[in-house]
Amino acid sequence: MIITSLLFVAAAAHARGPVRASEGNTRGWQLMTPEERIEHQAKTRGFTTYEVCRSYQVGHHQLMEERARQRGMVLPQGRRDICEHLRPVAGSHPLAD
Repeated sequence: MIITSLLFVAAAAHARGPVRASEGNTRGWQLMTPEERIEHQAKTRGFTTYEVCRSYQVGHHQLMEERARQRGMVLPQGRRDICEHLRPVAGSHPLAD
């Protein structure tokens, strides 16, 4: 029973984990240099708190929107919040009843 529970928790944590940043899921990907893309991927995989991740995400979106504006482009809205997996799960706080 304990092993089954641990496997379930591990699978759920894996399912909530970060995705690999790519053209299909990164706002402004086409406006980034190859070096920026590598750096962006490393950063997004390294976040451990929602607040830090979200702060980076907002700044990244502002930068990409500015680049797009300078080129006369309009960026599509993001489809997924890359920081969502870092939000605490209800009831998962160590002091929660």
